[in-house]
Amino acid sequence: MRVCGVEMKGSEAILCLLASNNGLFDIPDCRTVRLPLLKDQDSEQMKKFQFVFAKLAEDYKIDTFVIRERPQKGKFAGGAVGFKMEAALQLLTNAKTEILTSAFIKEQLSRHPVPIDFKETGLKGFQETAFITAYAYLSK
Repeated sequence: MRVCGVEMKGSEAILCLLASNNGLFDIPDCRTVRLPLLKDQDSEQMKKFQFVFAKLAEDYKIDTFVIRERPQKGKFAGGAVGFKMEAALQLLTNAKTEILTSAFIKEQLSRHPVPIDFKETGLKGFQETAFITAYAYLSK
């Protein structure tokens, strides 16, 4: 199974591909690790943003996009643009989209800790949350 962990940060989606086969994890290379949404008011930009994700799902055979849930209210609430980006992913027809709560991710990590240090993955530091989200989903 191949998933793409997604962290919505401001008006940008941060991505990390992760595959699991018989309990072995693989981090495939991906041409895109950051995908900005430049003008969320422009419907053409929203369609382009959604198209890029659909193309990624097709090209990399992604089964599921996994997004870390952000609160809708409070100090750590996500912004409107981030929720629009989430909706664009949820409306994709060629891949599923799952939204994981922080509690679920924390529970999965306590049951199945990441077997290697993040620095050894070869990913960029800003991809850590996307990686952890994908790992938690595949560990369930």
